[in-house]
Amino acid sequence: MTIKIKRIYEPFSATDGYRVLVDRLWPRGVKKDTAHIDDWKKEIAPSTNLRKWFDHDPKKWKEFLTKYNDELKSAESFREFKATIKKHKVVTLLYGAKDEKFNQAVALKHFLEKL
Repeated sequence: MTIKIKRIYEPFSATDGYRVLVDRLWPRGVKKDTAHIDDWKKEIAPSTNLRKWFDHDPKKWKEFLTKYNDELKSAESFREFKATIKKHKVVTLLYGAKDEKFNQAVALKHFLEKL
């Protein structure tokens, strides 16, 4: 399986495969009927407290990875998500953040590739 990450604001591509929005909040300015998503997994996004604490601060990245990984380890929804994506050859994790290096989709891809 190939796992990609992409901002939801980037154009849809047929090569995206199974497109999953991994944000807790719906991205501003994106219409649900034209978003081209196959699933919205807000329950595997970082908790509200963790998201607000991190605030895309690169200095907090390593600690964010640890805390987010801890949240995912105990989440039934993450186990279900892993089982679902195994059915697809290409999975694209969609996110809305402006920061392309320090966001939950990057972290989630990292965790999934370790499996």
